[in-house]
Amino acid sequence: MHAMWKLTATEGKLFLREPMSVLFGVLLPTAILLGLGAIPALRAPAPDFDGARFVDLWAPTALVLGIGILGLQHIPSVLATYRENGILRRMSTTPAHPAKVLLAQLIVVFAAAAAAGVLLVLSAWLVFDIPLPQHPWWFAGAFLVGFGAVLAIGTLIAAIAPNSRGANGLAIFAYMVTMFLGGVFLPRVFLPDFLVRAGDFTPPGVQALQDAWSSDAAVAAAVGVEAAGPPQLMHLGIMVVIALAAGWAAARLFRWE
Repeated sequence: MHAMWKLTATEGKLFLREPMSVLFGVLLPTAILLGLGAIPALRAPAPDFDGARFVDLWAPTALVLGIGILGLQHIPSVLATYRENGILRRMSTTPAHPAKVLLAQLIVVFAAAAAAGVLLVLSAWLVFDIPLPQHPWWFAGAFLVGFGAVLAIGTLIAAIAPNSRGANGLAIFAYMVTMFLGGVFLPRVFLPDFLVRAGDFTPPGVQALQDAWSSDAAVAAAVGVEAAGPPQLMHLGIMVVIALAAGWAAARLFRWE
């Protein structure tokens, strides 16, 4: 156990030494929300959003941005690079099995995503008076299973990619799909209904995050749900199924060299 924590600490230091990972994965979601909120029109109630503010609607989407960067960009790239450079193969000859490197990476990235989420929620509350999550335990659960599904997909990409270049290509495709359906490129209130529904079941499950965060009826109406409240169990269940299925496939297909 001591060796595992030491390995995790080492991977954490390596993560912090990559300024782009910290900047884009941890700080960018909050920075974009603050930038958008600096525009007066986007923090004023709007009739087009049933009286909700744009920043209220877009805050959960900012979480999707950070989760996608860490789970779908960082993880596949790092793991595929480790394998391509022979790091995992060399570690297999030491007491530190390469599987521990994978676990350490997942722990570090989860910690980074949690830090990004806390920073975003607190900034939204302190700067824009967006209420803290109204259902905090449901919010934590939705974040956990949603990010778990994204991590499993990212690990699966690293497992099937022949090299780091291939991993980056697959990661970009998965990232673009997730960002589009999650409302990063175009707010979900402007998407056709069938794409909004598809986004509800696409990791990390932006609707579950939205439901758990806000109890505002205007926000609920603007995003197309009947009433705000705890996330639908079906949304969370789909995330769990995706996490388990992608994780199982990644474990079966992952190559250490």
